[in-house]
Amino acid sequence: MVNSNSWKSGTALLVALGFATGAVAPFVMTAPASAQTAFPDVPANYWAAPFINELTARGIIAGFAEDGTFRPEDPVTRAQFAAMINKAFSNKPTIRPPVNFSDVAPSYWGAGAIQRAYVTGFMAGFPGNTFQPNLNIPREQVLVSLNNGLGYTATGNVNQVLGYYADAGAISNYAQASIAAATERDMVVNYPNLTVLNPKRAATRAEVAALIYQALVSTGQVAMINSPYIVGGNTTPVGLRIPAGTQIPVRYEGADRILLAKNEPPIPFTMKVAQNVVTADGQVLIPAGSDVIGTLQSSSNGAQFTAKELVTPNGQRRAMDASSSLITSTETIRKGVSTGKVIASTVIGAGAAAGIAAVTGDREIKAWEVLPGAVVGAGLSLLFPDRIDLYSLNPNSDLNLTLNQDLVIQ
Repeated sequence: MVNSNSWKSGTALLVALGFATGAVAPFVMTAPASAQTAFPDVPANYWAAPFINELTARGIIAGFAEDGTFRPEDPVTRAQFAAMINKAFSNKPTIRPPVNFSDVAPSYWGAGAIQRAYVTGFMAGFPGNTFQPNLNIPREQVLVSLNNGLGYTATGNVNQVLGYYADAGAISNYAQASIAAATERDMVVNYPNLTVLNPKRAATRAEVAALIYQALVSTGQVAMINSPYIVGGNTTPVGLRIPAGTQIPVRYEGADRILLAKNEPPIPFTMKVAQNVVTADGQVLIPAGSDVIGTLQSSSNGAQFTAKELVTPNGQRRAMDASSSLITSTETIRKGVSTGKVIASTVIGAGAAAGIAAVTGDREIKAWEVLPGAVVGAGLSLLFPDRIDLYSLNPNSDLNLTLNQDLVIQ
């Protein structure tokens, strides 16, 4: 990762970075004099002041006429963003014919800017031929728009590049390649934490100013500003550590109950994270819906789910060492009971299936009702031939996980 100290280490490093990313070699500049006085609500020490005031001086963005403020923390709508990028990239050629969005009337204040943003390839609409001009634009959409308009593609492995971000798992699938390309070209600005992207949060006016400015830097149109919040193109994945002992709620969508014999061999089993695992300030570390891959296993002491791997919705895989509590609750299956009643909304281990078949005499338990694993029925001996005790697990409450070792989210 290139940090603020690295930026201060000399022109040679910066020139090397410029050639490595295919951009015009940048140079470091201090905040211009205009950055000190442009807006009353943007003090000189505000993190985005250099970006805001440089773009203001170039006529790309402006404040509010009624009070002279900039309102840096206000969200940006899609129409407002279209207006900003059209001023920033006014010389961008048309690459496709115009389209009439059903929710953008010709009289709408931003109609011209929206049409221009579309024909130059920076922005697109939604299904149903809508643009949703008043929708606040998320940070990942800002980066996708800028990257698409400038025609950049990632040169490195997308997952490896995105691995720099602690919340990479929250990046939408459609945005991953574009954000990786933008990262390689130093277009990403993250405040206050370099490794936290907040991809789905609405972008603020300050953030949009910084991202547009860095997009201009990538094209060689403006000089690079010395800011510690620019994510350098030579990023090294860093980890945010989730400590051992953290509990992770999981769920299973295939059944409401699991029955296992008392000595089932390990059974491959996949559960899903039931809700977002977040930091104290709300940053998503493990998105809900992530797959937790591991095994179910039982012994004479109880049954347990052990997790070995975490796979986030965007396909990133991480080793994981976590386990559920040891479940000891049992259910007795007796001779003469209806097999259909026993296995309703239930999946069963191979050993449990063999035991149920032996007690009930039903040899036709459907394959989809039996969890995959080694068949142990041949060696099963029943202490009492008219009944069998099986571990009974509720997968949506009994199998919540506790980390045995720290989990590092890159």
